[in-house]
Amino acid sequence: MGGRLAGRRVVVTDCDELIGPEIVAVFREEGAEVLADRRDLTQPSAAAALIEEAGQVDVLVANLAAKVPGKLAHESDDAELDLMLDRLVRPLHRLTRAVLPQMMARRQGKIVVVGAGAALRGVPRRAVYAAARAAQHGYVRSVAVEVARHNIQVNATAQTFVENPTYFPPEYQATDEFRARMENVPAGRLATAREAAQFLLTLAGPESDFLVGQIFPFTGGWVH
Repeated sequence: MGGRLAGRRVVVTDCDELIGPEIVAVFREEGAEVLADRRDLTQPSAAAALIEEAGQVDVLVANLAAKVPGKLAHESDDAELDLMLDRLVRPLHRLTRAVLPQMMARRQGKIVVVGAGAALRGVPRRAVYAAARAAQHGYVRSVAVEVARHNIQVNATAQTFVENPTYFPPEYQATDEFRARMENVPAGRLATAREAAQFLLTLAGPESDFLVGQIFPFTGGWVH
């Protein structure tokens, strides 16, 4: 089977969340062998088990999701912060720690993180969520510099206003709050999940071979 990712084995985490289903579909269309995983990665041993079961991993797509607490900073307790870190930050480190040795041994690999625009622009009632997403970006930048000499590329998106059942389900799109938020999006619409997945495909393919620790806003102009 031909395609931009022909012969590549790809792991996609939280495959039922965010744009996971579309990532799986688009990558398979491009010839990748995709392991679509839905296990609970908050368990400390889960990430290492996933990578061990996958065998050779050419591309890791860290698609990690968490429901936004939606509280003001002074109303958010430690448990809510811990939940954001457990869902978004600790699994990223454990996945990366597990997959890098084999990529370094082969001198080839890609790690693509599906991040969030909330880490790049202040949003009320998003403090603990944005903190965890910003931690992802800082982690990507540092790891990318460490492994670039091994011909491994680590990059991320900072997406928002993308159709997905986790953050923009149809019932939310029918609310006044959603319509008010859309007034601040220059593109005037949500991106489709397919559009977002196709951009991730670029970060997983040879086009990203010279990109090191980049964070790409994918927000329809909300962040620019």
